[in-house]
Amino acid sequence: MKRLHGAIRSYEWGSRTVLAELTGRPSPSDRPEAELWLGAHPADPARVDDAGSGVSLLDVISADPLGQLGAANASRFRGRLPFLLKVLAAEDPLSLQAHPNSAQAREGFERENANGVPLDSAARNYKDDNHKPELVVALTKFEALAGFRDVRRTVALLRALEVEELDRCAQQLETQTNPSGVRALFTQWITGDEHPAILIAGVVEACRQYLSTVCDGAEGEFAAEAQTALDLGVKYPNDPGVLISLLLNRITLEPGEGLFLAAGNLHAYLRGVAVEIMANSDNVLRGGLTQKHIDVPELLKVLDFRPASMPVVRADGDGRDNRRLYRTPEAEFELTRLHLETSASSASASTATLGTGSPRIVLCTAGSTVLSSHCDSLELSAGQSAWLPASNPAVTLAPARQRAQIFVATIGSG
Repeated sequence: MKRLHGAIRSYEWGSRTVLAELTGRPSPSDRPEAELWLGAHPADPARVDDAGSGVSLLDVISADPLGQLGAANASRFRGRLPFLLKVLAAEDPLSLQAHPNSAQAREGFERENANGVPLDSAARNYKDDNHKPELVVALTKFEALAGFRDVRRTVALLRALEVEELDRCAQQLETQTNPSGVRALFTQWITGDEHPAILIAGVVEACRQYLSTVCDGAEGEFAAEAQTALDLGVKYPNDPGVLISLLLNRITLEPGEGLFLAAGNLHAYLRGVAVEIMANSDNVLRGGLTQKHIDVPELLKVLDFRPASMPVVRADGDGRDNRRLYRTPEAEFELTRLHLETSASSASASTATLGTGSPRIVLCTAGSTVLSSHCDSLELSAGQSAWLPASNPAVTLAPARQRAQIFVATIGSG
């Protein structure tokens, strides 16, 4: 096992304090820091301590895929680590976005390569040939938009805002409540039909009025949705994403709760700190709330317009070794949360054991923990992480002091 040093990614929506403080660096940072990448994606691989020098995890795996991943995993995933673990620190909303499925990613990547689009081009949609399902687990209260809401609820929201044009949109949805109806309205808004700047301004003002006039008893059926649209309208005036936010489920995760996003799910994280695990990809198709490239025809090919609720993912119960598993249907990744504590009444402490045969990234998010294996040990404080190759002997984790919260990322067992 080796200490792992993640790559800090700077985007405008990030925080100047969260990742700096988590990783023990001076705070505030010089620029917003949005993501801490812990993985082997070619765009920004983490680095592994080896005899005092940092070596790219991508190079470590490439040099010994069988030992690092295990023979079966190396064959199944073409010698690549199939997951990417992140810590997200969203101080402002991310762009509206969706990710392709495997077939779409392969076709799009090959097409853009054939057309000579540079990998670092701002107009590039596909940075790699992999899909990007993802699971986000909140470390703080975490706000998000995700998936198209049940049409009946959306119609009720549009009517509640009392905007004449929205009433016409509600009527349009009522006549076609299936995915085709949602697609038609989404396309109308994102392509700029029907004077969207005027409508956006009207919606922002309507949300302000709604929030100022609802009484405590009603307060609130659509207060969160109205506040979100109002906030987005102030930050992104004339952006069709403000309208599109009215079509999506508004979700609040409490610490420890998760949200799974399959391919084609339109979403935007609004604010909060979270651990995120995904297939090892950086493919993003944007749909608003950004100055970056938006390819509407390509986005429409990828989006899943089926209206549905977005259930919160809660970890399965804690067994005798104190682990809680977040279940998803994906083969590329699996995420487990551990809470380890020293007993107040004795010197004993709870422990957990990680077996051998599969690669793991261990991330400490609170307190500190000691990883022990034979004569080898490694202490991780909050914000620190470790790489455990498949060939590593079994490792025991224990709290270094009073308690520790740890996330363990590995390849899916399904």
